[in-house]
Amino acid sequence: MAVIVVGGMIGLGKTSVAALLGEALGSDVFYESVEENPILPLFYTSTPEEIEKYRYPFLLQLYFLDTRFKSIKQALVHRHNVLDRSIYEDWYFAKVNKELGRISELEFTVYENLAANMMEELKELPKKAPDLMVYLKGSFETVLHRIGLRGRDFEQDPALVEYYRTLWSGYDHWVMNHYNASEVLVIDMDHTDVVARPEDAQRVVAEVKERLKLLQAEPSMC
Repeated sequence: MAVIVVGGMIGLGKTSVAALLGEALGSDVFYESVEENPILPLFYTSTPEEIEKYRYPFLLQLYFLDTRFKSIKQALVHRHNVLDRSIYEDWYFAKVNKELGRISELEFTVYENLAANMMEELKELPKKAPDLMVYLKGSFETVLHRIGLRGRDFEQDPALVEYYRTLWSGYDHWVMNHYNASEVLVIDMDHTDVVARPEDAQRVVAEVKERLKLLQAEPSMC
């Protein structure tokens, strides 16, 4: 068995896929901290003036960095775990918010230094990194549709559409060109619904098991 991270754009179904894989593989699942996150609703609903004053984007990235560091430390101690998004993707979100002017250069430097220190700590664990990222890829239309279906009130404001588009537009490039912590398995979410279509769920599990089998056959696998 291996440590798996489920990555991808907001709304594409990371939690559902993580739950599916956890059940199919007999693994624990470490879910993204959302419902108990006090900053997330403020991040989505605040005015530009409130964001400037209270620095919610920076605080949110620190919150996620903290909670995901705790999760990945626990996950990497054993070989049987699935993470609903991981600490690796947080840097991309921080970078986008810096480019949008919502996180300052100084805040981004502080964030990067803290993240680098945390990543050094991971090198002391029995496993140094995940074995596989299951990357959920989809069109922008699919992203918006599924955000709508999910129905979280604070995610529905039409003013957020351009923010979602900015995140989405660079996500694939970041994963394919900058993420290097593990192998990547791409799942096309335009044609996959693991909740409504059992055959899709079975296919995703089969693809993941096959990729893990290939990875475990490689001498370099931790």
